Amino acid sequence: MFLAIDVGNTNTVFALFDQAKLIQSWRMRTEPDRSKDEYAIFLGRLFELNSYKLSDVSDVYISSVVPETRFSLERFCSSYLDLEPVYVTKDVIDIEIDLLRPEDVGADRLLNAIAVKNEYDQVPAIVIDFGTATTFDVVDSKGRYAGGVIAPGINLSLNALHSAASKLPKVNIERIEKATGKTTTEAMKAGLYWGYKGLIEGVLNQLIKELEVDEKPLVLATGGLAPLYAENIDLIDKVDADLTLKGLYQIYEKQKV
Repeated sequence: MFLAIDVGNTNTVFALFDQAKLIQSWRMRTEPDRSKDEYAIFLGRLFELNSYKLSDVSDVYISSVVPETRFSLERFCSSYLDLEPVYVTKDVIDIEIDLLRPEDVGADRLLNAIAVKNEYDQVPAIVIDFGTATTFDVVDSKGRYAGGVIAPGINLSLNALHSAASKLPKVNIERIEKATGKTTTEAMKAGLYWGYKGLIEGVLNQLIKELEVDEKPLVLATGGLAPLYAENIDLIDKVDADLTLKGLYQIYEKQKV
Protein backbone atom coordinates (compact mmCIF):
# COMPACT_ATOMS: atom_id res chain seq x y z
CA MET A 1 0.00 0.00 0.00
CA PHE A 2 1.00 3.61 -0.52
CA LEU A 3 1.41 6.04 2.38
CA ALA A 4 0.96 9.76 1.66
CA ILE A 5 2.14 12.22 4.32
CA ASP A 6 1.05 15.84 4.08
CA VAL A 7 2.91 18.01 6.61
CA GLY A 8 1.17 21.34 7.11
CA ASN A 9 1.98 24.17 9.48
CA THR A 10 -0.77 23.12 11.88
CA ASN A 11 -1.49 19.44 11.21
CA THR A 12 0.18 16.44 9.58
CA VAL A 13 -2.07 14.03 7.68
CA PHE A 14 -1.17 10.39 7.06
CA ALA A 15 -3.24 8.77 4.29
CA LEU A 16 -3.18 5.12 3.28
CA PHE A 17 -4.01 4.17 -0.30
CA ASP A 18 -4.78 0.71 -1.67
CA GLN A 19 -4.23 1.13 -5.40
CA ALA A 20 -5.94 4.45 -6.19
CA LYS A 21 -8.45 4.20 -3.32
CA LEU A 22 -7.88 6.24 -0.17
CA ILE A 23 -8.83 3.77 2.55
CA GLN A 24 -7.81 5.58 5.76
CA SER A 25 -6.46 8.93 6.87
CA TRP A 26 -5.29 10.17 10.26
CA ARG A 27 -4.32 13.59 11.55
CA MET A 28 -1.84 14.71 14.21
CA ARG A 29 -0.61 18.12 15.29
CA THR A 30 2.58 19.16 13.54
CA GLU A 31 5.46 19.39 16.02
CA PRO A 32 8.90 20.11 14.51
CA ASP A 33 10.72 18.36 17.38
CA ARG A 34 8.61 15.18 17.30
CA SER A 35 10.81 12.05 17.30
CA LYS A 36 10.78 9.09 14.89
CA ASP A 37 9.46 6.90 17.72
CA GLU A 38 6.50 9.19 18.35
CA TYR A 39 5.50 8.87 14.71
CA ALA A 40 5.85 5.10 14.97
CA ILE A 41 3.72 4.85 18.12
CA PHE A 42 1.02 7.11 16.68
CA LEU A 43 0.82 5.43 13.31
CA GLY A 44 1.51 1.87 14.52
CA ARG A 45 -1.44 1.94 16.92
CA LEU A 46 -3.77 3.32 14.27
CA PHE A 47 -2.66 0.72 11.76
CA GLU A 48 -3.24 -2.03 14.31
CA LEU A 49 -6.71 -0.75 15.20
CA ASN A 50 -7.63 -0.95 11.51
CA SER A 51 -6.05 -4.38 10.96
CA TYR A 52 -3.04 -3.12 9.00
CA LYS A 53 0.67 -3.48 9.63
CA LEU A 54 3.42 -0.93 9.03
CA SER A 55 5.06 -3.57 6.84
CA ASP A 56 2.07 -3.29 4.45
CA VAL A 57 3.45 0.06 3.24
CA SER A 58 5.44 -0.26 0.01
CA ASP A 59 6.06 3.41 -0.83
CA VAL A 60 5.98 6.76 0.98
CA TYR A 61 5.65 10.23 -0.55
CA ILE A 62 5.81 13.34 1.61
CA SER A 63 4.61 16.87 0.96
CA SER A 64 5.92 19.27 3.59
CA VAL A 65 5.92 22.99 4.29
CA VAL A 66 7.77 22.45 7.59
CA PRO A 67 11.42 21.55 6.81
CA GLU A 68 12.22 20.98 10.51
CA THR A 69 10.17 17.74 10.48
CA ARG A 70 12.21 16.15 7.71
CA PHE A 71 14.94 14.50 9.81
CA SER A 72 12.55 12.62 12.12
CA LEU A 73 10.17 11.61 9.34
CA GLU A 74 13.03 10.21 7.27
CA ARG A 75 14.31 8.27 10.29
CA PHE A 76 10.79 6.97 11.00
CA CYS A 77 10.48 5.73 7.41
CA SER A 78 13.91 4.08 7.41
CA SER A 79 13.66 2.57 10.92
CA TYR A 80 10.05 1.41 10.99
CA LEU A 81 9.03 1.05 7.34
CA ASP A 82 12.42 0.13 5.87
CA LEU A 83 11.74 2.68 3.14
CA GLU A 84 13.27 5.88 1.84
CA PRO A 85 10.53 8.51 1.42
CA VAL A 86 10.22 10.67 -1.67
CA TYR A 87 9.81 14.36 -0.91
CA VAL A 88 7.65 16.26 -3.38
CA THR A 89 9.34 19.26 -4.98
CA LYS A 90 8.80 21.18 -8.20
CA ASP A 91 11.24 18.77 -9.87
CA VAL A 92 8.94 15.74 -9.47
CA ILE A 93 5.68 17.51 -10.27
CA ASP A 94 4.50 17.26 -13.86
CA ILE A 95 3.06 20.72 -14.34
CA GLU A 96 4.48 23.86 -15.91
CA ILE A 97 4.99 26.55 -13.25
CA ASP A 98 4.45 30.06 -14.56
CA LEU A 99 6.16 31.94 -11.71
CA LEU A 100 9.18 34.20 -11.41
CA ARG A 101 10.66 31.89 -8.73
CA PRO A 102 9.14 28.40 -9.14
CA GLU A 103 11.30 27.05 -6.30
CA ASP A 104 9.44 29.23 -3.78
CA VAL A 105 5.96 27.75 -4.21
CA GLY A 106 4.81 25.28 -1.53
CA ALA A 107 4.47 21.62 -2.48
CA ASP A 108 0.90 21.53 -1.19
CA ARG A 109 -0.14 24.29 -3.59
CA LEU A 110 1.38 22.48 -6.55
CA LEU A 111 -0.28 19.23 -5.50
CA ASN A 112 -3.67 20.96 -5.38
CA ALA A 113 -3.09 22.20 -8.92
CA ILE A 114 -2.02 18.74 -10.12
CA ALA A 115 -5.01 17.10 -8.45
CA VAL A 116 -7.62 19.47 -9.86
CA LYS A 117 -6.09 19.17 -13.33
CA ASN A 118 -5.99 15.35 -13.30
CA GLU A 119 -9.02 14.54 -11.15
CA TYR A 120 -11.48 16.90 -12.82
CA ASP A 121 -9.88 17.33 -16.27
CA GLN A 122 -11.12 20.90 -16.44
CA VAL A 123 -9.09 24.07 -16.89
CA PRO A 124 -8.94 26.87 -16.05
CA ALA A 125 -9.55 26.18 -12.40
CA ILE A 126 -9.05 27.80 -9.00
CA VAL A 127 -8.44 25.92 -5.74
CA ILE A 128 -9.13 27.51 -2.35
CA ASP A 129 -7.36 25.75 0.51
CA PHE A 130 -8.59 26.63 4.01
CA GLY A 131 -5.44 25.79 5.99
CA THR A 132 -3.16 27.71 8.33
CA ALA A 133 -3.17 30.21 5.49
CA THR A 134 -6.11 30.60 3.12
CA THR A 135 -4.60 30.08 -0.32
CA PHE A 136 -6.03 30.54 -3.80
CA ASP A 137 -4.21 28.69 -6.57
CA VAL A 138 -4.85 29.16 -10.28
CA VAL A 139 -4.48 26.67 -13.12
CA ASP A 140 -4.79 28.63 -16.34
CA SER A 141 -6.42 27.62 -19.63
CA LYS A 142 -3.09 26.11 -20.81
CA GLY A 143 -2.94 23.83 -17.78
CA ARG A 144 -0.08 25.77 -16.14
CA TYR A 145 0.21 26.60 -12.46
CA ALA A 146 -0.23 30.35 -12.76
CA GLY A 147 0.23 31.51 -9.16
CA GLY A 148 -2.36 32.78 -6.75
CA VAL A 149 -3.06 34.46 -3.44
CA ILE A 150 -1.98 33.81 0.15
CA ALA A 151 -4.14 35.31 2.91
CA PRO A 152 -4.05 34.76 6.69
CA GLY A 153 -5.99 31.67 7.68
CA ILE A 154 -9.24 32.05 9.57
CA ASN A 155 -8.05 30.28 12.72
CA LEU A 156 -4.79 32.20 12.55
CA SER A 157 -6.69 35.48 12.49
CA LEU A 158 -8.90 34.35 15.36
CA ASN A 159 -5.92 33.36 17.50
CA ALA A 160 -4.14 36.64 16.76
CA LEU A 161 -7.23 38.64 17.73
CA HIS A 162 -7.71 36.69 20.94
CA SER A 163 -4.01 36.98 21.87
CA ALA A 164 -3.64 40.68 21.10
CA ALA A 165 -6.84 41.88 22.79
CA SER A 166 -7.13 40.61 26.36
CA LYS A 167 -10.86 41.30 26.67
CA LEU A 168 -11.83 39.45 23.50
CA PRO A 169 -12.81 35.80 24.02
CA LYS A 170 -11.91 32.92 21.75
CA VAL A 171 -14.99 32.02 19.75
CA ASN A 172 -16.10 29.25 17.42
CA ILE A 173 -16.09 29.91 13.70
CA GLU A 174 -19.60 29.37 12.42
CA ARG A 175 -22.22 30.84 10.14
CA ILE A 176 -24.01 33.79 11.67
CA GLU A 177 -27.09 35.23 9.97
CA LYS A 178 -26.55 38.91 10.69
CA ALA A 179 -23.42 41.00 10.43
CA THR A 180 -24.58 43.32 13.21
CA GLY A 181 -23.51 41.61 16.44
CA LYS A 182 -25.43 42.45 19.60
CA THR A 183 -22.73 41.05 21.89
CA THR A 184 -18.94 40.95 21.70
CA THR A 185 -19.08 37.24 20.86
CA GLU A 186 -21.63 37.82 18.08
CA ALA A 187 -19.57 40.69 16.71
CA MET A 188 -16.45 38.54 16.57
CA LYS A 189 -18.29 35.66 14.91
CA ALA A 190 -19.76 38.08 12.39
CA GLY A 191 -16.33 39.49 11.63
CA LEU A 192 -14.88 36.04 11.04
CA TYR A 193 -17.77 34.71 8.98
CA TRP A 194 -18.80 37.73 6.94
CA GLY A 195 -15.29 39.15 6.76
CA TYR A 196 -13.85 35.98 5.26
CA LYS A 197 -16.88 35.43 3.06
CA GLY A 198 -16.26 38.89 1.60
CA LEU A 199 -12.53 38.20 1.24
CA ILE A 200 -13.16 34.90 -0.57
CA GLU A 201 -15.72 36.36 -2.96
CA GLY A 202 -13.60 39.43 -3.64
CA VAL A 203 -10.44 37.44 -4.37
CA LEU A 204 -12.30 34.93 -6.53
CA ASN A 205 -13.94 37.64 -8.61
CA GLN A 206 -10.58 39.32 -9.18
CA LEU A 207 -8.85 36.05 -10.12
CA ILE A 208 -11.64 35.14 -12.54
CA LYS A 209 -11.39 38.60 -14.09
CA GLU A 210 -7.62 38.23 -14.55
CA LEU A 211 -8.01 34.82 -16.21
CA GLU A 212 -9.83 36.59 -19.07
CA VAL A 213 -11.97 33.61 -20.06
CA ASP A 214 -15.51 33.53 -21.42
CA GLU A 215 -16.88 30.96 -18.96
CA LYS A 216 -16.43 30.77 -15.20
CA PRO A 217 -13.52 28.49 -14.25
CA LEU A 218 -14.02 25.48 -12.03
CA VAL A 219 -13.65 26.54 -8.39
CA LEU A 220 -12.81 23.88 -5.80
CA ALA A 221 -12.46 24.25 -2.04
CA THR A 222 -10.47 22.03 0.31
CA GLY A 223 -9.40 22.19 3.96
CA GLY A 224 -11.29 22.01 7.23
CA LEU A 225 -13.52 25.08 6.88
CA ALA A 226 -14.27 24.56 3.19
CA PRO A 227 -17.84 23.20 3.73
CA LEU A 228 -18.82 26.17 5.92
CA TYR A 229 -18.05 28.70 3.21
CA ALA A 230 -18.77 26.59 0.12
CA GLU A 231 -22.43 26.15 1.01
CA ASN A 232 -22.92 29.93 1.08
CA ILE A 233 -20.67 31.10 -1.77
CA ASP A 234 -22.13 30.47 -5.22
CA LEU A 235 -18.76 30.85 -6.94
CA ILE A 236 -17.50 27.63 -5.28
CA ASP A 237 -18.52 24.59 -7.32
CA LYS A 238 -17.35 21.71 -5.15
CA VAL A 239 -15.61 20.70 -1.94
CA ASP A 240 -12.91 18.01 -2.14
CA ALA A 241 -11.48 17.35 1.32
CA ASP A 242 -8.80 14.97 0.01
CA LEU A 243 -7.53 17.04 -2.91
CA THR A 244 -3.92 17.42 -1.70
CA LEU A 245 -3.68 13.72 -0.83
CA LYS A 246 -5.02 12.79 -4.26
CA GLY A 247 -2.32 14.96 -5.77
CA LEU A 248 0.32 13.03 -3.81
CA TYR A 249 -1.02 9.73 -5.09
CA GLN A 250 -1.11 11.00 -8.67
CA ILE A 251 2.55 12.07 -8.46
CA TYR A 252 3.43 8.63 -7.09
CA GLU A 253 1.57 6.92 -9.94
CA LYS A 254 3.43 8.90 -12.58
CA GLN A 255 6.80 8.40 -10.93
CA LYS A 256 6.52 4.63 -10.71
CA VAL A 257 5.66 4.14 -14.41
